[in-house]
Amino acid sequence: IGQFKSFTAHQILDLLERRQAHSLLHEFQWRKMAHKTDSEHQFWDEGSHPQQIDSDEVMWQKLEYVHNNPVRRGYVDDPLHWRYSSARNYARLPGLLDVVTDWM
Repeated sequence: IGQFKSFTAHQILDLLERRQAHSLLHEFQWRKMAHKTDSEHQFWDEGSHPQQIDSDEVMWQKLEYVHNNPVRRGYVDDPLHWRYSSARNYARLPGLLDVVTDWM
């Protein structure tokens, strides 16, 4: 999981830098732990504690939780309005990244 988190964090942060998403990059800089001297940003939470997703119901629960994070933080009123969310892909709307949704 550590390699996955490292790879995806670098890829996403590079994309945000290319797209000049300064507010998001600033948020990830703010979240960086003081003792982390090898990076400028904190993208993933600390630790590698995987949880098994053993049903479509649990998968939907996790997706809804993630999709509603920007709403809970007050960034948007609707998950579909957060341009960096896969909620748009699941609603069959264009998103910034290609997301595999045919598992459902």
